[in-house]
Amino acid sequence: MSDNYIIEVGSQPAGIVVRDSEGYRFFAASPRFNRMEGQVFRNAREAERAAIRLANGGMTIAA
Repeated sequence: MSDNYIIEVGSQPAGIVVRDSEGYRFFAASPRFNRMEGQVFRNAREAERAAIRLANGGMTIAA
């Protein structure tokens, strides 16, 4: 299993997640996803879902 993943939404970079002792920490690649900066997710797929929700106007982004 990889320790980091690139998260894209609609072929646009949202950020990366890097595995640490708490889970997968998100680092924004675009100001559009700054609200997720530093959040920890259980896995990369959860971070991707949160980025998609945020991009689609969703307000809940916590894992």
